[in-house]
Amino acid sequence: MSKARLLRILPPLALGIALAAWLVSQAEPPERVKHAERSVTARTLIAEARPVRPVLRGYGTVSAAQSWQAVAEVSGAVTYRHPELESGNLIGAGTKVLEIDRSRYQTALDQAEADLDALNAEADQIEVEADNTGRILAIEKDRLRLAETDLARVRELVEQGTAPQARLDEQERATLLIRRGVQELENSLALVPVQKARLAAQIARAEATTASARRDLAMTRIETPFRLRVGEVHVERHQFVTAGQKLVTADGIERAEITAYLPVEGFPRLMGAAMPATGVSFKAGRREAVLDRIEAELRLVSGPGQVWQGRVIRIGSALDPEARSIPVVIAVDNPYEDVHPPLSLPLVPNMYVEAILTGPEMAPRVSVPTSAVHQGDTVYLRDAQGRLALRDVTLGWRQGDMAVIEAGIEPGEEVIIDDIVPALPGLLVVPAEPGE
Repeated sequence: MSKARLLRILPPLALGIALAAWLVSQAEPPERVKHAERSVTARTLIAEARPVRPVLRGYGTVSAAQSWQAVAEVSGAVTYRHPELESGNLIGAGTKVLEIDRSRYQTALDQAEADLDALNAEADQIEVEADNTGRILAIEKDRLRLAETDLARVRELVEQGTAPQARLDEQERATLLIRRGVQELENSLALVPVQKARLAAQIARAEATTASARRDLAMTRIETPFRLRVGEVHVERHQFVTAGQKLVTADGIERAEITAYLPVEGFPRLMGAAMPATGVSFKAGRREAVLDRIEAELRLVSGPGQVWQGRVIRIGSALDPEARSIPVVIAVDNPYEDVHPPLSLPLVPNMYVEAILTGPEMAPRVSVPTSAVHQGDTVYLRDAQGRLALRDVTLGWRQGDMAVIEAGIEPGEEVIIDDIVPALPGLLVVPAEPGE
């Protein structure tokens, strides 16, 4: 570097150094700042032990408790069809909905009754003839006694030589004729029981034929066995139907049933709350007493605003092998009452509903929101100094948005229900004001 160039750089450099030294000398020393402890604000609640009612949820499809399928038991032309016998209509119990031509079956019944009357008349005739034969037999026996007395007297006279032998022979012939008549009458009376037995069998057969004809005639009239809603109608008026042909299908409207499948994990808890301390007996009357303690509510899955109250009537005999769930049958009585479509719908078959079963109150337990449980079994607490403490707990079960704690938290402890990141033990926690 040349000397001239060096002389041009040194003055500005010296000036800069002098200015920096002056600024440093004029600056104030740094202030000491006191370090503030870090804190977080979180929502908290005071743990309380309250009675808990176990709740279990499942899903199922609605079906009618009673179904009816009318099948023709006799053949013939349909002569009557109820005007309301159409799909979807409601029909009361005992209503004649169809009738099959009765003429052939009425004729068969008349013939059977006539045959039965003839046999009954013959039975009466046998009784009268038997009575008449009995009276004639009594008379003939009296004649036989008189004839035998005369025979003995004539025989004595012949032996004394005062009467001819011809008279004795004549008297013996007369006596034998009377004895033969008595024997024939006795034989006739002996056949009466056999005749009665044969006739009784014929009468029984005629009565069976009459009953069958009467039943066939009754089967021409198709009546509804209970209140129902018509499903499908398979025949028209004047159509000829054969025995065994399907006529009408319908569902009863007195009661609907839902087979809801409940998770097996929570079912013992639900039943345990409903059972007495001595356990449950599956005898009639005792089982129902336990099931009646379980409240059942049904909600339409596609419309949660539709709610029905039901009752548990029985429990299925086996688990669902795929879903590992327990079938529970719930009944809803009079599902068509107080309905106002579309605001209030009837509970009709094939609806998909959610079943919510609630058991009786169990012993008091501490329960917290599920958001207060972290990593499966850890709860954040705010201790007496207002600092974060981590507590391992024994979780009983989760129920909706609440977690039931079996052990690990005592009533009166302050539980933090918000998540804190990072969750450092000893961190100062400030309770949030209501509404924050």
